[in-house]
Amino acid sequence: MGRGDLSDEEWARLEPHLPKNAGRGGRWKDHRVVINGILFRPRTGIPWRDLPLRFGAWKTIHDRHRRWSADGTWEKIFRALQARADTEGRIDWSLVSVDSTVCRAHQHAAGARKCAPNVPGRRRQPVRHRLDEALGRSRGGFTTKIHLASEGGRRPLAFVLTPGQWGDAPQMIPVLDLIRVPRLGGGHPRTRPDRLCADRAYSSRRNRRYLRRRQIKHTIPEPANQQANRQRRGSAGGRPTGFADTIYKRRNEVERTISALKGLRAVATRFDKRAYVFHGTVTVAAVRLWLRS
Repeated sequence: MGRGDLSDEEWARLEPHLPKNAGRGGRWKDHRVVINGILFRPRTGIPWRDLPLRFGAWKTIHDRHRRWSADGTWEKIFRALQARADTEGRIDWSLVSVDSTVCRAHQHAAGARKCAPNVPGRRRQPVRHRLDEALGRSRGGFTTKIHLASEGGRRPLAFVLTPGQWGDAPQMIPVLDLIRVPRLGGGHPRTRPDRLCADRAYSSRRNRRYLRRRQIKHTIPEPANQQANRQRRGSAGGRPTGFADTIYKRRNEVERTISALKGLRAVATRFDKRAYVFHGTVTVAAVRLWLRS
């Protein structure tokens, strides 16, 4: 076993959730060798063509990662590992934190062909194709932003990709709506944490109204300008928002989750042209965190 490869324990947890056949009677090349190659590339950030020969043909590894990113296989594995952890009581629902991080895009990430998805007469585009490819210009240059929700055990529950210049507050609701941890015994998936923690960038009337409607307690500091505006309006401004310093100290959990994800060089720096492929790369990093927990 090489450095960074799946251990026997990790493989035993992952293998039951892998697809059994390649479709049309085809057979997959050994999953474990290929997945080790897929894990090697995000960890080191090297080009696909430079993968060591011990993993086999680089194109086989690249094509499987691209295919599983497009058809949702990586996400299904991600959800299956969450469901297993939830059944074993290893998900801390007492506090979920949200935050975002900016990933600098390499020059090779630019130049993807602009075309609308599923246009008649053209080849069907992947499910996660988006016209902006989650690339934008911000203070850091050409960037992609990952908006993330993390549970108390410092593992990701859901994430969204946007261009780097997009704000944080509008993405809180889409991220929380993506939290869907299946129940192995059947029934509706778990979607609601007991409490949410976020920094002042997420403080908005819309976000607080959404959290109250879903009966999610929240610890979000109120910026000074929002406090002044509420006080200026008097009784019409409503009551001050509740805030607990002791709970807010745990916001570092999501920051530590982001740090673990960006420990993979192909997550910290985006090399993938297509947003759905980069989404798969981030999902692979998240899967590895769940396997190691």
